Amino acid sequence: MKKILAKIGTHSVLILASILSIFPFLWLISTSLKGAGENIFAYPPVLIPQDFTFENYVGVWNRVNLLGYFINSMIVAAGTVILNLILSSLAAYPLARMEFRGKKITFFAILATIMIPFQAIMLPVYLITIKLHLIDTVSNAAGYIGLIMPFAVSAFGIFLMRQAFLGIPREMEEAAIVDGCNVFQIFWRVLLPMVKPSLAVLAIFTFIGSWGEFLWPSIVLTKESLYTLPVGVNNLQGMFSSNWRFIAAGSIISIIPIIIFFLAMQKYFISGENEGAVKG
Repeated sequence: MKKILAKIGTHSVLILASILSIFPFLWLISTSLKGAGENIFAYPPVLIPQDFTFENYVGVWNRVNLLGYFINSMIVAAGTVILNLILSSLAAYPLARMEFRGKKITFFAILATIMIPFQAIMLPVYLITIKLHLIDTVSNAAGYIGLIMPFAVSAFGIFLMRQAFLGIPREMEEAAIVDGCNVFQIFWRVLLPMVKPSLAVLAIFTFIGSWGEFLWPSIVLTKESLYTLPVGVNNLQGMFSSNWRFIAAGSIISIIPIIIFFLAMQKYFISGENEGAVKG
């Protein structure tokens, strides 16, 4: 009886926490579907729209260049994800599988950078970006590079991939050496395919972070044609008035790619492909 009551209590807390977490998202969907004559700030809140309409989605699509913003966000997010997967794996491999002087100090120094918020280093990064001419006033390609490079590798990614490489038995590496593989071949053909779940986790977190990044693009970008979705949707907010229905609709549209990407990577996110790779 005590176990049943404990389970009921645990599940009740989890359900309540889930409802509180998902409520802002439900409120956003509800606001995007409410007509112009409906009060979106009514109290108590009304989740089910009385005047159900999709006009807000049509209106926001016609008002701003959402397709252009979407393409820009896809380019930036894809470049950031690819570079993070490559560079984080390359940095994590020697930290996990090789022995060299200063290995632990190097790892802890990299790990310590997690405590430094990007806002604290944003000014020097911005000055470096300008000095390297990685801004959209030079060219569109330079603008994209300037958006991607500050987030091309992360301490979290290096830590995650190092832990993944440490979980692979040494026997796999030794077998590859016997077969005549060099260091890079061991990394690329043997170890990397075995850490696909960790790569998927890193890809998901990097994609979400890059897709939702607002501060850096809003500072670096000067051309509206290169705006990413968060910056573009923010333009819907005027100085004296804002159409919150359009803002909600634009926010929902910008969330859809994140959901699709997560669902596509979900099977790798929850699985471990290196289980049972070495038998006793």
